[in-house]
Amino acid sequence: MGNSYAGQLKSARFEEALHNSIEASLRCSSVVPRPIFSQLYLDPDQPPFLPEGNHENVKPKVEELDKELVHRYSQNGNLDFSTNQAVNEMEDEEEDEDLSDSSSPPIPYSQKPAPEGSCTTDGFCQAGKDLRLVSLCMEQIDIPAGFLLVGAKSPNLPEHILVCAVDKRFLPDDHGKNALLGFSGNCIGCGERGFRYFTEFSNHINLKLTTQPKKQKHLKYYLVRSSQGVLSKGPLICWKECRSRQSSAASLSAKPNPSVSPSTTPEGGSANGYKSGFTQTDSSVFSPAKPSSAAVNLSGTQDPARTKNVVKPLALSVQLVGKAFAAAPLSLRATDVANGNANGGRNNALSSTVSRPVPHSTSPSPGCAAGDQASMSSSGPPKKRHRGWSPGSPVPPPGLAVPVPAIRPSTRTEPLLSVPVPQSMLTGILQPQPIPAGETVIVPENLLNNSGVRPVILIGYGTLPYFYGNVGDIVVSPLLVNCYKIPQLENKDLDLLGLSSSQLLSVENMILLTIQYLVQLGPDQIPLREEFEQIMLKAMQEFTLRETSLQMSAQCISVSPGQLPWLARLIASVSRDLVHVVVTQNSLAEGISETLRSLNEMKHQQKLPDYVVAICTSKIRGNEFCVVVLGQYQSRALAESMLTTSEFLKEISYELITGKVSFLASHFKNTSLGDDLDKLLEKMLQQRGESVIIPFNGDVSECVSSQEAIAMVSTQEPDLDVDTFHIYQPQLTVARKLLSQVCAIADSGNQSLDLGHFSKVDFIVIVPRSEVLVQQTLQRIRQSGVLVDLGLEDNGTAYQRAEKYVVRLDNEIQTKFEVFMRRVKQNPYTLFVLVHDNAHVDLTSAISSSLSHGEPNHGLADRVINCREVLEAFNLLVLQVSSFPYALQTQQSRISSSNEVHWIQSDTVGDTASEDKLYFGLNEYSKSLQWGVTSPLLRCDETFEKMVNTLLERYPRLHSMVIRCYLLIQQYSQALMALTTMASLRDHSTPETLSIMDDLITSPGKDKNGCGHMLVIRVPSVQLAMLAKERLQEVRDKLGLQYRFEILLGNPASELTVAKHFVTRLKAWRGNEQDDWIPRTYQDLEGLPCIVILTGKDPLGETFPRSLKYCDLRLIDSSYLTRTALEQEVGLACCYVSKEAIRGPIVALDLSEKEQEKANGSENDSDELLIDLDRPQSNSSAVTGTSGSLADNGVSSSSAADKSQKQAPSLNFQTVAHSSVDEGTYSSFTARETLKQECDSLGSQMASSTTPKLSSLSSVSQTFQWPAQSAKDSKALRVALPRIVILSKAAYCLLSSQKNGNLPSSSSLLPHADVSWLSSLRPLLHKDMSSEEQSLYYRQWTTARQHHADFSNQAEASGTRTFHPRRLLLTGPPQVGKTGSYLQFLRILFRMLIRLLEVDVYDEEEINTNHTEHSEITQSSNDHWPDIEIFSKISFDLSVHDPKYRNISPVYTEQLSRVKQETSKETKSEEPKKRETVSMMLTKYAAYNTFHHCEQCHQYMDINPAAQVSDSTLHAFTFSSSMLGEEVQLHFIIPKSKENHFVFSKQGKHLESMRLPLVSDKNLNAVKSPIFTPSSGRHEHGLLNLYHAMEGISHLHLLVVKEYEMPLYRKYWPNHIMLVLPGMFNNAGVGAARFLIKELSYHNLELERNRLEELGVKRQCVWPFIVVMDDSCVLWNMHSLHEQSSQSLEPGGFSKNVSLKSVLQHIEATPKIVHYAILGVQKWNSKLNTRKAKAPFSRCHVRDFILLNIDLTQNVQYDLNRYFCEDVDFNLRTNSSGLLICRFNNFSVMKKHIQVGGQKDFVVKPKIMVSDSVAPIMPLQYVCAPDSEHTLLAAPSQFLLEKFLQHATYKLFPKAIHNFKNPVLAIDCYLNIGLEVAICYISSRPHSVNVNCEGVFFSGLLLYLCDSFVGADLLKRFRFLKGATLCVICQDRSSLRQTIVRLELEDEWQFRLRDEFQTANSSDDEPLYFLTGRHI
Repeated sequence: MGNSYAGQLKSARFEEALHNSIEASLRCSSVVPRPIFSQLYLDPDQPPFLPEGNHENVKPKVEELDKELVHRYSQNGNLDFSTNQAVNEMEDEEEDEDLSDSSSPPIPYSQKPAPEGSCTTDGFCQAGKDLRLVSLCMEQIDIPAGFLLVGAKSPNLPEHILVCAVDKRFLPDDHGKNALLGFSGNCIGCGERGFRYFTEFSNHINLKLTTQPKKQKHLKYYLVRSSQGVLSKGPLICWKECRSRQSSAASLSAKPNPSVSPSTTPEGGSANGYKSGFTQTDSSVFSPAKPSSAAVNLSGTQDPARTKNVVKPLALSVQLVGKAFAAAPLSLRATDVANGNANGGRNNALSSTVSRPVPHSTSPSPGCAAGDQASMSSSGPPKKRHRGWSPGSPVPPPGLAVPVPAIRPSTRTEPLLSVPVPQSMLTGILQPQPIPAGETVIVPENLLNNSGVRPVILIGYGTLPYFYGNVGDIVVSPLLVNCYKIPQLENKDLDLLGLSSSQLLSVENMILLTIQYLVQLGPDQIPLREEFEQIMLKAMQEFTLRETSLQMSAQCISVSPGQLPWLARLIASVSRDLVHVVVTQNSLAEGISETLRSLNEMKHQQKLPDYVVAICTSKIRGNEFCVVVLGQYQSRALAESMLTTSEFLKEISYELITGKVSFLASHFKNTSLGDDLDKLLEKMLQQRGESVIIPFNGDVSECVSSQEAIAMVSTQEPDLDVDTFHIYQPQLTVARKLLSQVCAIADSGNQSLDLGHFSKVDFIVIVPRSEVLVQQTLQRIRQSGVLVDLGLEDNGTAYQRAEKYVVRLDNEIQTKFEVFMRRVKQNPYTLFVLVHDNAHVDLTSAISSSLSHGEPNHGLADRVINCREVLEAFNLLVLQVSSFPYALQTQQSRISSSNEVHWIQSDTVGDTASEDKLYFGLNEYSKSLQWGVTSPLLRCDETFEKMVNTLLERYPRLHSMVIRCYLLIQQYSQALMALTTMASLRDHSTPETLSIMDDLITSPGKDKNGCGHMLVIRVPSVQLAMLAKERLQEVRDKLGLQYRFEILLGNPASELTVAKHFVTRLKAWRGNEQDDWIPRTYQDLEGLPCIVILTGKDPLGETFPRSLKYCDLRLIDSSYLTRTALEQEVGLACCYVSKEAIRGPIVALDLSEKEQEKANGSENDSDELLIDLDRPQSNSSAVTGTSGSLADNGVSSSSAADKSQKQAPSLNFQTVAHSSVDEGTYSSFTARETLKQECDSLGSQMASSTTPKLSSLSSVSQTFQWPAQSAKDSKALRVALPRIVILSKAAYCLLSSQKNGNLPSSSSLLPHADVSWLSSLRPLLHKDMSSEEQSLYYRQWTTARQHHADFSNQAEASGTRTFHPRRLLLTGPPQVGKTGSYLQFLRILFRMLIRLLEVDVYDEEEINTNHTEHSEITQSSNDHWPDIEIFSKISFDLSVHDPKYRNISPVYTEQLSRVKQETSKETKSEEPKKRETVSMMLTKYAAYNTFHHCEQCHQYMDINPAAQVSDSTLHAFTFSSSMLGEEVQLHFIIPKSKENHFVFSKQGKHLESMRLPLVSDKNLNAVKSPIFTPSSGRHEHGLLNLYHAMEGISHLHLLVVKEYEMPLYRKYWPNHIMLVLPGMFNNAGVGAARFLIKELSYHNLELERNRLEELGVKRQCVWPFIVVMDDSCVLWNMHSLHEQSSQSLEPGGFSKNVSLKSVLQHIEATPKIVHYAILGVQKWNSKLNTRKAKAPFSRCHVRDFILLNIDLTQNVQYDLNRYFCEDVDFNLRTNSSGLLICRFNNFSVMKKHIQVGGQKDFVVKPKIMVSDSVAPIMPLQYVCAPDSEHTLLAAPSQFLLEKFLQHATYKLFPKAIHNFKNPVLAIDCYLNIGLEVAICYISSRPHSVNVNCEGVFFSGLLLYLCDSFVGADLLKRFRFLKGATLCVICQDRSSLRQTIVRLELEDEWQFRLRDEFQTANSSDDEPLYFLTGRHI
């Protein structure tokens, strides 16, 4: 048998046939097939192989072969067949030819151990040199003359080829003959020569064989160089003669594609590309393959049913080959797929793997490179025949046979459909080979012609036989094959599914389930994989339950082989003969042959079963089965559903181009009545003559001349909704969700986005290739004004420039995108957003599309979105937007699930009541079927479907879409004729079509302006769409309707073209458009009566106007079996509708008596709004005369009457004008009759008809007027109604099947053609799953196919996938408003970045300006510095003007006593008034918090990363304080870089002092004063980064922090010097910090004076000033009074922002500065510039930012106990000491409003908490009687006292309230005792400066911790009112008593025992005591 030539053909005839086929396929220009992968699995456990005889020892003619090969490979490079190492090697494992069933395992081949020390790595020789082709493909390899480079295969490295040099005499010629016996070869790795035995050679190159090494078995390929010099795999070496010449000739048709370098696509999964007409072949494919090369392996590596990368056209037609070589029966071998990666029988079938290269695939065997990985597990126990097969081995043994897909290598003589091949095609010639008779099926000749059916064989379980003969007439589908391979699941998944173990179903059970499933399928349903998987899952769950309940093993439930046939027939018996069961004993082939034979011989009138289940109950093999689908509809639908969209569109164009449709076209030349259509139309044209039907405002019977028709324009402005751009609430919400997600990315801590870095937002929108979509997006961008808002364009240029922001994915994208990426690189401070709209449209990876030479634009999105520059740009966010994101939500998704932003569910939107319109999407359409309206929104045209089925039977060879389209054209043409001239055709149009056309034609006739409806007909094939447009236009024009309505072709590739007269009409309606305006988007066609024939592979998200009323989707049928494909078609109809239009489910026409009474009598029970949902047709539509159209007009249901009289008048809905939601489009017209009348008339009619039947209902419906039909012109309300969708039966079933409330079953379909299910066992998608949950479901259960752009994003070794951190996904239903929402997102993102660059500063006018006395003495306003002579004469202004202090007690002055204070302020609010702020842009001189990062100041902020925090050192610094009366120890934390500011002792590094400059120093690059900033609670928010404010110059800045906060400040500000206060001050107020700063500075000044004195410097020359500055000072301004500048033309002058450096340097340059005690600046407010000129210097209070002379103020201390007003107190003391305080009015400081930290109040809580919920404690409870049982509080006593005094005014000083003439006298202290009371501050120090208080009677006396300067004599100087009150405060009770005695208070004041109080602290917290008394 081995080398027999039996039945072989002469090569000449073969070559002739081959060339004919190539030529034919080349001519077919339109079809660009896609690649298929063929790949075979290597089986390491091969049985030893029988040696071949007959090797004649003749020198082979290899040279010729070689030349021929090289010639073929290099010439004609344009036929790119890439071949580099195709995945599908014909792995010619030659195996045991003996077909006996011996189960003996193969004898392992014992190898000699490798020599000591040699390399044993696979792919390397023993010398350790790499031999893999991948590594050597670019090397120049020198080989001796007469040697050839060949590829050897190692079983351990199935994906690699090893390169060897072999003497060509030992290789066969192209006839498989003439190879010399023996071997001679060299190792090209290490160069060792002269291996004379292949065994020796195989050891050297580490083949590690388990069988005896044979060159025939392991030397596989010739290696050839491409024109680029790349070494790649050539044809197979033809070892066996039986593989004859014809194959080798065939191999020459494969020209490899030199452009693909092998290194990019190693064996693991390279792609094979090819051009039109050729099958993608590999040289291996046609090469001399073994006889079984005809077999195709459909192994489970894929889910082939869904892998839609099938190649259609193949180079060799089976039919053709069959006829040409009648002698050669074509054998097609199909194999067992039940097993994981089956590859059995003749172990070298073509495997079907996905056509997508996988660089360096990691899968266990090449066959597993893609697809359902889960299916790799072998299922079922090993049967006897499985030799040497271990159940876990991924590569099954030879005993199994190879499955066949539909095989049809074909030239284009047959349409593709003749072979809807699943995965891979059988390419190559199919060889004869002796096979046991039982294993083969001979497909009868003319099967399709005789029976009209092309049977589909669904692979089941077991071995499919070989098919011979007319194989083009059958299709083999792997649709259900994965359902029978039960995957191994992990335990957690099993628990989730409710299973105990996944091996539960026996084959018998599977067979019975399959039959049961087929029986229950309806006549118009096809088996769906997803449905059957759920049935299998339920069955397994049942078994698990039963097992657990009965504690039985699964075997007890199994069916015995004897029972199987009987049970199977029993189940099938109920199917009314639609399911037959054929049982055979020997093999499946018998059953299939029998079925095909009877089908072929069948009489036409005989009824065929839909399904035949062939079962083989073989004793040896166990049970096997498959299903043969014979149903006319089912077989065709299954075959067509195996093609991807692109493939069936190619198939259709092929049928049109080759003229296959001519029979069909001639059939449709006649009308249904048999008349010749063209002649009829000509006749009508002649009858009409020159006139045409009136364009509008008249009946179809009225005619006018064409000139008149053109001249007709609308008489009035129509009430059109021309969309203005609004952003609606849901869009705002979603935009905010996007923004918060961006913030979350920035906060995530992985450094992927730093928002503080950016000051601008720029963007680009990438859209699929659709002209209308580009224009629509441009329009949105222009209308939204986003370009101007983002500051990208000026108002004038924005309109033109918008175009550069929208790019479509076509050939030009590369250049535009490069420009964009250049902008991204050049603008690092701009945050770019790349919006990828409709991101689901093209998901092909760039690599696979370049290899497949598929559609030219494939893979562009991947090239752009996933390119390295995009992934790495730190200033680029990618926002992918999609309505159908499922394909982006796989296991390999690049978008983290936390970065998905989902549209808000309608029920979660807070108040939908406020929205006029509600979204009406897919779910609503599905639910609307339960409304019970007689004319539903989703419809199926049954009549049309019946017509289609009749035609499908007549034309079995055409694609059903072609037939549907021709029929649809005929239907619309006849409807047009029926409605205008030939009423006789009415009965021959379907009622649906007729009523649509009637509405379309009559509505403009009823409208004064010519407004009408739009009808969209979806025709995916461009050729068919053009045909439809031409035909319908021709019919329309000949009927004279060309001015009545427009017919447009909606082709994504081209712009809209609208006839001139319609453009004129549109312009007239719009009124204000420019002359050159033309409609560019569908929305521009609002109101235009028209038919849009929408073509293109996918609808691309174009928005339709509200006038769209009908969507005709009758061409969308069983080819659309993925969720995305189906839903995006129905998505065309989604829109926003008026709330009134949505109903709940009701029962149609079922009025029981009670309900009738209700309808007649009750008026107010029902809250349902009554609006007829469907827009009823015009009255004339009743003329259609068919019950169907009457039903169309029927009113929804009887419950309509519930709304009768009383309710109706209240139905005045708000007008819905201008509420076009961005993407939502509504059809809205003006119903000019008020709803009230409609409802009334409806109610009365309904009520009057006692038994409302359909007839009365239809008459009722006539009262509903559809828009412009009534003559009234009153502008009534608009009701936007949902569109009406007409579906094909297949789509209708999927969308309407809401069985038991599950999701429409469209959602359980495979989500997208580019993904596959991970496992056939998975939970169901639930009805109530939110889009977030659906996303997680798809991420768990779907995986990207090999050509998907995400496929390369596999999990890394660690098991984590790489998500792109700056990528977001926005998902929302179609037309819901996503564009508006992402444009709004850009806007608020920009605002937020600006907010990060803006700061809220206090903007409050000064207070108490009326209390000020205006000094006569002023200085000239030109002076830059105060003149000490003049300045010292100005009196100090005691009043506090800082608006922060608007609620404190005013300081008494003589002016104040004259102020009349209103008593109306009685009601003092507890809540402090919110302080006024204003937003300012930060300038380059601002002080910043930790959130600021920039290149310049990062060294200032962060320490060098190598250095640790420990690089700063801690130094203690001790000094004695006279005030505290003890030593104080402070700690300095000094970073290494700042040590130069300090003096350390020489030994031991002890800190001695902080360096101070000299008064005389003049350094422009430094400021002299050290800057101290006390800060608390603001480690992040405090403005402590002064780098920019100081312009980067050297300065000494010390943070003063509390001990417990030090670690936080140190973490955030590692480069700052910290001064840490002692722990005793942790609870102290700001007074303590200021006190210690001053004490420390004075002590340091003394130390420095001593140090410098030793160096000869005078003591007074040391600089005595420090700056004390708040941590909220953000910006400094300079105000100039006289320069008039453009910034402000008002009289006050102008201000400019200056740096802190310049302010300090200016103040430090003040002449005689050492004579001033405090210098400060004023606080900024917006009125500063506008006010009239003010003196340049004031002598008044200063705070926030001061230069303090610590030398002069040595004896004036801050009160270290104070929490509030410590600066007012200090200023008053300083002034009373006669020292000068100067405020520079030409500078101001802006203070930032910081919400956290700072001088915030303590939360006052009880010291011992009794319960958690405590009522807040009021300030009056802060004090108590000494020793009382009062609740003690956990707060410092001083804080409690100050708070108490603020609030206890009325109790303590009743006489002083609102009485500024009689202030309260406070000695040596200023305390805030409430706004209503004035305080007269008097210093007790001798020689102090005090306010003149002669003649003043005081209303109270406040003595606070008074010292020895306060004596009885001092007090006797002052006079008090009778009844004045006294308050004496002391540290403890004893000092209180002593004070009273010492000051002789009891002489004039009366005390009572009960007037003694203490602050409510415990004694450990040292409470303060005070006593009150009255003046006698």
